[in-house]
Amino acid sequence: MAEAGKPRVVVVGGGIGGALLAKTMEPDADVVLLDPKDYLEISWAELRSMVEPSFAERSLIYHKDYLTTATIVTSSAVNITEHAVLTADGQSLAYDYLVVATGHVLASPGTKTDKLTEFQKENEKIKSSKSVLIIGGGPTGVELAGEIAVDYPEKKVTIVHRGSRLLEFIDQKASKKCLDWLTSKKVDVLFKQSVDLNSLTNTEQSYKTSSGETITADCHFLCIGKPLSSSWLHDTILKESLDNKGRLMVEKDLRVKGYNNVFAIGDITDIPEIKQGYLAQKHALLVAKNLKLLIKGSPASKLGTYCPGFPLAIVSLGRKEAVAQLPFVTLTGRIPGLLKSGDLFVGKTRKQMGLDA
Repeated sequence: MAEAGKPRVVVVGGGIGGALLAKTMEPDADVVLLDPKDYLEISWAELRSMVEPSFAERSLIYHKDYLTTATIVTSSAVNITEHAVLTADGQSLAYDYLVVATGHVLASPGTKTDKLTEFQKENEKIKSSKSVLIIGGGPTGVELAGEIAVDYPEKKVTIVHRGSRLLEFIDQKASKKCLDWLTSKKVDVLFKQSVDLNSLTNTEQSYKTSSGETITADCHFLCIGKPLSSSWLHDTILKESLDNKGRLMVEKDLRVKGYNNVFAIGDITDIPEIKQGYLAQKHALLVAKNLKLLIKGSPASKLGTYCPGFPLAIVSLGRKEAVAQLPFVTLTGRIPGLLKSGDLFVGKTRKQMGLDA
């Protein structure tokens, strides 16, 4: 039941954006958070947790630990009508306002306990291997290579990347500095090559690249882009609001095009910017502000608008160093490392959610 006198806001997706939005709206609305997991994962801390599983005790947060009045529904959305969200377990969640924040498809376990166990298994996999193959040279592949190279310098690490340079979303200077750092840590990087994903098994120790090269490694990690979690929207009222890449088209106030009471935030939007967690947080805070205005009866003309900014990026290189692309300078080494690499913003994010750092 909706809380007396308060409109109901249903948030679909309990990632970094959806969680912050649900938390921020609690004083002003009857909030329902719908998520297939019982926890929030601070996603950019995942790779540190693979080399140091105990780190995940702080970066995995039960939804019930930061939400005090919201209703938490542990299930997935399967449909949206004009008045309700339908869930995989047969519930119908009525809404006055809806926020879609489903991001990318993630194969994460449903419980925090299972996710902690998964990190432990990944760590054992790394520790028991003398050589590691990382498939993909985007931020995930580069940061994982950095974590392993720093914590386990005796292990042979190889990255296979289909692109012509690492981290194609940042400028060439930052990309080159990253490659130089990895090379200094004896990480091999093979460009313009791929590995046949269909042939991968957990027992594989010999990998053939698209150019015919053979790589020997005791284990591998797949660090390639994941599809958007939007295929389920094709059978909903929002199907006409999807672009040809499966992203929800939004107005500058982050309302879904064609709808007055439906918003979208995070990776699932068609906003032309790098898809990053801190930007999903910015979307969440703007939508929370706009929802509060609408709840107070303000006209749509008063709603705040979102403007994509300069593409900022900080890519961790192990525990103490990083590459940072800032508006007027590209930095590498300890100084940008101080910004992110030690705690990976976990303490800051926990405080934002009302928790101890």
